[in-house]
Amino acid sequence: MNPFIDSLHPYPFQKLAELLEDIQPNPDKTLIKLTIGEPQHQAPQVAMEALANNLNGVSKYPSTKGEAALRQAISNWTKARFQLDDLNPDTQVLPVTGTREALFAITQTLVGEKTSPLVISPNPFYQIYEGAAILAGADRHFLPCDASNQYKIDYQAVTDEVWKRCEILFVCSPNNPSGTITTLEEYAFLIEKAKQFNFTIVADECYSEIYFGEAAPLGLLEACQQLGHLDYKHCLIFQSLSKRSNLPGLRSGFVAGDADILKPFLLYRTYQGCAMPIHHQMASIAAWNDEQHVIENRQIYTRKFDAVLDILEPVMQVSKPEAGFYLWPQLTMSDEEFCTALYQEEAVLVLPGSYLGREVDGHNPGCQHVRMALVAEESECTEAAHRINAFLSRR
Repeated sequence: MNPFIDSLHPYPFQKLAELLEDIQPNPDKTLIKLTIGEPQHQAPQVAMEALANNLNGVSKYPSTKGEAALRQAISNWTKARFQLDDLNPDTQVLPVTGTREALFAITQTLVGEKTSPLVISPNPFYQIYEGAAILAGADRHFLPCDASNQYKIDYQAVTDEVWKRCEILFVCSPNNPSGTITTLEEYAFLIEKAKQFNFTIVADECYSEIYFGEAAPLGLLEACQQLGHLDYKHCLIFQSLSKRSNLPGLRSGFVAGDADILKPFLLYRTYQGCAMPIHHQMASIAAWNDEQHVIENRQIYTRKFDAVLDILEPVMQVSKPEAGFYLWPQLTMSDEEFCTALYQEEAVLVLPGSYLGREVDGHNPGCQHVRMALVAEESECTEAAHRINAFLSRR
């Protein structure tokens, strides 16, 4: 057995289940879960119809590279969304069966050229970044993203000795869980470091379409366009229909950017065996081609965040994120204590922030935070907020 498997950490939700194993929620209240970032809004009808109308696709082996029509739809959407001059659907776009497996797979593809390889990621982070690095045999270097720096990462503080060992830099923008967005100035700095030290910037942009107001979050390829870095060298974006289109079960996303990386990545995936079923591809085309349902989705999230924050801001340190569907409040008590007491007294379930981070130099930047996913219906989210308000008002 791969010895690195023993180094994997329990997933946050496994730790949460163990924390609550001997605790019961208030039996007089219906349990409300704000833990898992699984969209509960209605899936777009255009995608559902395309899925149903193409079920005969199950009789055909799908291509790992994806149908040309899907790659073209992805290219068209990406160029329009990020104002790109060009994105070659044949060489710079690759459909994937959800970004979870693709983020894991790209790490296995990219790690191994350097001696003592290093994978850099934010802290707190999406746990796939860490698990993929462990199983690729790379060391991990975590960059704190906490309240002391307005939940921004200080890339300038990373030494050249660390950059030299780096093979992958994971950037999550909009960030999970804080909702902060990487700026053009930060991307300019990172692209220059990637050129200098030969590593890949892997930008997880799965929350990019959930934002408030008219200004859409900047993407990595968009930054490349604005900086004149038009071949996207050292740069990859990972996008998904899960959050944008409320289609988490479709397992559909894409990777786009540096063609010199995507060519061997396609070879790796040909052996790995991850090919999107044809009917899923047809549904994906319909979803990428339709923007109206995305606009309506954002409007729903905006209403929910406004309603919930009106209830929570008087009793806790919390604010609207720049983007994404999480709240990341700072607490005056232990995050595990908050979670267990809230569950027991108010039957509301949130995720301890420390489960999403790692302790570095004696500090876990997720401590005294909880993550709340506002993915349920507005009435359920506001009810949870009222219960949290009542819970904190008693203390």
